[in-house]
Parts: sequence; structure tokens; C-alpha cells
Amino acid sequence: MHESVPDFEMPTEEQVHLAAETFRLLADPTRVKVLWALLQGESSVACLADLAGAAPTAVSQHLAKLRLAGLVKGRREGTFVYYSAANDHVRGLLAQALFHADHLDRDIPAVHSAAKPHRPVAH
Repeated sequence: MHESVPDFEMPTEEQVHLAAETFRLLADPTRVKVLWALLQGESSVACLADLAGAAPTAVSQHLAKLRLAGLVKGRREGTFVYYSAANDHVRGLLAQALFHADHLDRDIPAVHSAAKPHRPVAH
């Protein structure tokens, strides 16, 4: 059937595996909260822990995994590290996931303005 579809293309095996790994890393509520906060501005581990309702050590471990996956980046200033989203692709991934969640046929409260986080994190 797909042979009859003009310009039908499948992603490469590497693309499929990297995409699946990205989704695997995003399949954690704390990581989603941390990434969403970082899309609104640079932040420290302590601030992110407060925003995500998690222990700083747990948030630090999540950030390490997200950094290795290329989803976040860190900037050292003295003894502190400030994190930010790696690029706008992260915004698109998260915005689409939250948009999808808003439109599921379930009794889940909607996340308003999911596609455009804009306020800086104030910690």
C-alpha cells in the first residue's frame, strides 16, 4: 500500500533510535517540569527542584541525563551551574506533547499557553 504514496519515506534506523531515546527521556513528569521551567529561562538546580517539587539531588540527576541527550545545556558561574534548554527543538517537542495532552479525551486540566512559555524563572 505505501508504494502507491508519492514521496513516501521512512526515517533511518539511527533517527528512529534517537527519537525513541528522546521520548524515553521525556517520559518522566519531573523531567517535563524541569524542561518546561528551562524554556522560560535559565535556572539553577535549587530553583528547578523547588519548581518541580523534587529533591535537588534528584533534579541534578535528571539534568545530567537531559544534558547527555542534548536537551539541556549548562553554564558554570563560579561554583554554580545554570541550566537552560538546549534549543528551540526542545520547545517544540514539549509544546506539542502538552498540546496533545490538552486535547486527549480525558478529565485532565488544560495547560494554558503551552506553545509559548515566556516568563523568566525568578529564582
